Amino acid sequence: MPIVEMKVPVIGESVTEVTLSQWLVQEGDIVEIDQSICEFESDKATLEFPAEAAGKISFKANEDDDLEIGALVATIDTDAAGSAPAPKEAAPAEEKKAPAAKEETPDSAPAAKSESYATGHASPAAAKILSEKGVDASSVSGSGRDGRITKEDAQNASAAAKPAAPAKAAPAPKASAPSGTFSREERREKMSRMRRTIAKRLVSAKNNTAMLTTFNEVDLSNLMAMRKQYQEKFVERYGVKLGFMSLFSKACATVLMEMPDVNAFIDGDHLIYHDYADISVAVSTPTGLVVPPIHNVESLNFAEIELAIKAVAKKAREGSLTMDEMTGGTFTITNGGVFGSMLSTPILNEPQSAILGMHNIIQRPVAVNGEVKIRPMMYLALSYDHRVIDGSSAVTFLVKVKNLLEDPTAMLLGI
Repeated sequence: MPIVEMKVPVIGESVTEVTLSQWLVQEGDIVEIDQSICEFESDKATLEFPAEAAGKISFKANEDDDLEIGALVATIDTDAAGSAPAPKEAAPAEEKKAPAAKEETPDSAPAAKSESYATGHASPAAAKILSEKGVDASSVSGSGRDGRITKEDAQNASAAAKPAAPAKAAPAPKASAPSGTFSREERREKMSRMRRTIAKRLVSAKNNTAMLTTFNEVDLSNLMAMRKQYQEKFVERYGVKLGFMSLFSKACATVLMEMPDVNAFIDGDHLIYHDYADISVAVSTPTGLVVPPIHNVESLNFAEIELAIKAVAKKAREGSLTMDEMTGGTFTITNGGVFGSMLSTPILNEPQSAILGMHNIIQRPVAVNGEVKIRPMMYLALSYDHRVIDGSSAVTFLVKVKNLLEDPTAMLLGI
């Protein structure tokens, strides 16, 4: 059959619909087999869609279209594939080599590159970074396939290109400053599929669970002293720093094994209990918050936890997490403290029944044995589903976590 239909492939069990976020080729282009023709955005990741045959492409869907699995995206006319190699072979022909040698100009090589389908196109992650920097994609040279602008290109792009435009426009604002002080501009942008999915899940958690939050505070003096004492040796041995997230994850996993109610799910009229602790770690990415789980934290040492967190966080920010790496988790930890949050009420990550919120570490006066001391203090917040977890269990869980963090030796000894 000369016409090959390109349809949205099966991406994962839970994915029923994707958004066509970006075409990587032009309508009517001659594409090669396995060449990426577009990008799909699911509720968890961005995926490139490769051509299944070589030939002339015809679009059957538009950018920003929501497509169900199996929907027609494009067709490829394989009869037109044979016409593509002819122009490519014309350049190396013997007759053309002599004139090129005489002129000795380097312009011919870039001219060939400029014909590439991907030249000047930025991936979604790269486009986000360039937008934040205020750098025009046309001023960035792409190092990706066929000149495509990668995330690394965007990160290395100099913001020097940004002042160039304002420099020319600088004199104009001076003349019209009084009348141009206020702006009434607005714009409409379609929410990304990930943002839409996050919104639905947050509303679902708010509406479908009996969510409640309990608070406590933890004195991190001993924990910080331990990190300071052993950090250098830890890095030397394992090649990664001992961070707060691994310590908090281990403390939570230890208590979850003692209190299975906090580690349980509701499934219809049943409760699902787990004899393991898969801790979902909230990671902020350019396209939204993701919570990939670290499996069997109760059985890992601190170095293994740190390395696992580092690996999934890197993949999350690159948008390369697989569906399997995104699913699961029996308990979630979110750290708003890295953004300066002092106190919050985190929302449950369904179907989980509890989530721990970490916050900013603040030096403040506290009473210690009848004396006022300045200590590094952090507020902890545990949001939980009251249908599964009683208030007394939630408070007990948080107190046990607090005690382990304030006496890390007990956590290391497992007592």
